[in-house]
Amino acid sequence: MEHADAVVVGAGPGGSAAAHFLAEAGHDVVLIEKESFPRDKVCGDGLTPRAVQALRSVGLADEAEGAPPGWQRQQGLRMYGGGVVLDLPWPQLEDWPAHSVTATRATMDEALARNAVKTGAHLWERTEVTGPVWQRASQRRVAGVRYRREDGTEGEIRAPIVLAADGGSSRFAVALGLHRLENRPMGVAIRAYYRSPRAEMGMMEGFLELYRGMGEGGAEGGAKKELLPGYGWIFPLDDGLVNVGWGLLNTSEHFRSTNYRRTLDEWVAGFPPEWGMSAATRVGRPRSAGLPMAHNRKPPLYRGAMLVGDAAGMVNPFNGEGISYAIEAAAFAAEAADTALRARSDGPLLRYERAVADAWGGYYTLGRIFVDLIGQPAVMRFCTEHGMPRPALMRFVFRMMAHLTDRRPKDLTDAVLNTLSRAVPAA
Repeated sequence: MEHADAVVVGAGPGGSAAAHFLAEAGHDVVLIEKESFPRDKVCGDGLTPRAVQALRSVGLADEAEGAPPGWQRQQGLRMYGGGVVLDLPWPQLEDWPAHSVTATRATMDEALARNAVKTGAHLWERTEVTGPVWQRASQRRVAGVRYRREDGTEGEIRAPIVLAADGGSSRFAVALGLHRLENRPMGVAIRAYYRSPRAEMGMMEGFLELYRGMGEGGAEGGAKKELLPGYGWIFPLDDGLVNVGWGLLNTSEHFRSTNYRRTLDEWVAGFPPEWGMSAATRVGRPRSAGLPMAHNRKPPLYRGAMLVGDAAGMVNPFNGEGISYAIEAAAFAAEAADTALRARSDGPLLRYERAVADAWGGYYTLGRIFVDLIGQPAVMRFCTEHGMPRPALMRFVFRMMAHLTDRRPKDLTDAVLNTLSRAVPAA
């Protein structure tokens, strides 16, 4: 049996960030990852200004600027929809950077994990957490984890602080008896990599019109094209690659009846030839994953364990972004854990749940209303056709969906969005 101050299950962005913050505070931290780095994860690979700020918070200043090999920087988002192409620069705000960055998750996650090690965390790769260890007195509070290494050896590590950051399916949370809330939104996204000249465009791209049954040649070639209430993206990466993908919400009647791979292929087949994307330029195979949104596993503090990132469903329902919230939640969790360890009391752990609710609870409630609306094709069509031709409206929507406002309002957008987020109760 081994001991530590804290054990973190999963070395994704949230887990690695939590390990970094706790090690930085002087605690003995073990970060457990079932695979070895570098390893792939299904993602859009895009980091909005909110996520750029999160990278800065863990000390990855160069990566936050898109400077190292494998990272790239963009100045805004180009939106397509309703026959309109609209360039939206990232807003100039006091609280957030005015640029985004991209990197594959293989590159990004390894950088975050190695950064935690540099701070003092112990990284155990190729080690699977098989379940919780319970406190002997009550058998209800988590007191550590059981693990199995790749070579088959098994053991236990006891720690007063356990953080679960093992992804949307979170086997550790399920082992605690905490399951996903079925009334919260869930998305599915599929992505593939292509070699394309668009890797040099310096903009992220978003698409509000996706059709099922487009056929070869894109939307114009489909005899029975059907608008889907989803969105697509092209994100430029380093080394001539682009990440191309699309996602759909479970609030849509098409959620279970759509062939995601076929729709991706049909959509890509409709791109202009000069974009250079086809089966011949695809790198690897398309991969899909679920997006657990709007706090779809609650509470984030359960039986003494803290859930961070996708394990707690901390994905923004407006835009599918999860990395920034995972790192921000890691900071909240680490602060509460640090106080609890120093006080030798569980009481301060309750601050974590309050911090999460205060930070995004109302905003995520608004997002749940939003996804219910856009799950209807008619609503999606109306918003696209009437919103895209109005740049001022789209700038407001852009800020809302990216969750970018200053805490001290500088304009009407800040005031409206902050007021709405505070007025709507966290749920």
